[in-house]
Amino acid sequence: MSKAQFEKAVEIIGNLPKEGKIKPTTDDQLYFYKYFKQANVGDNTTSRPGMMDFAGKAKWDAWTSVKGVSKEEAYKKYVDKLLEILKNVDDEESRNYIKQIEEAA
Repeated sequence: MSKAQFEKAVEIIGNLPKEGKIKPTTDDQLYFYKYFKQANVGDNTTSRPGMMDFAGKAKWDAWTSVKGVSKEEAYKKYVDKLLEILKNVDDEESRNYIKQIEEAA
């Protein structure tokens, strides 16, 4: 998986309309978050958020769960997950996104 494909996938996810057909679940969003952070920052070395920061702790735990994953593997996991979601929707918009990712090389 190339960095260009990863960057295209990040762009697509960032621009998905809130009310569109393509709706990543909360679990999907955490999946994207952890692999985005791993690809761009590397292993999590930050302190775990406080007890009342539930969203922060969920993100921290997710990111920490992929400790040791290489940048290239993080790219692949991120892009593969988006392609899986797009293939399940299987409409013109999702097929267009798939084509954009495949052409980004």
